[in-house]
Amino acid sequence: MIGASPERVFSWLADPANLVAAPLILRARWASDSQEPGVGAIREAAAVGIWLREEITAYDPPRSYSYRIIRSIPVLNHEGGSLRFTPADGGTRVSWDTTYTHPLMSGGKVLEAVTSRVFPWNFRAVLDSCARELED
Repeated sequence: MIGASPERVFSWLADPANLVAAPLILRARWASDSQEPGVGAIREAAAVGIWLREEITAYDPPRSYSYRIIRSIPVLNHEGGSLRFTPADGGTRVSWDTTYTHPLMSGGKVLEAVTSRVFPWNFRAVLDSCARELED
C-alpha cells in the first residue's frame, strides 16, 4: 500500500530513474535508442553483478504496465514482469510480479536461489522509496 493516488504511484514507478532506489541498482534509464514511455520503450539498468535491457510490453496508465527482459548479463530467461495499481482506501495497492529462470550456463538453480531473495528485497526497497516520496 502506498498512500498516494494511482496516477502518482504509476508515474513514479514507471520512471526508470527511480529504480536506483533499489540497493543494488547503480543506474537505470530509458535507452538512448528508445522512445519513452509506452509499449516498445526500452529501459536499461546496471546493478551490482547484472546488466538488464527491458522492453515495455504493455502500458495502461494508471492501471498497469508490463515488461520483459530482452537482454541481460548474466543471461536470464525472463517470462515477464507486471506492476498493477489498484485504488484502495487512502492510496494505491501495488502488485509487482516477475517470472524468470537462470539457464545452467549462467548459474542455473544456484543463481536462482540467490536472486529469488535479492530481487524481492530490491523491489520492496523501490516500493518503500515510492511511499516515502509520495505519501501525503
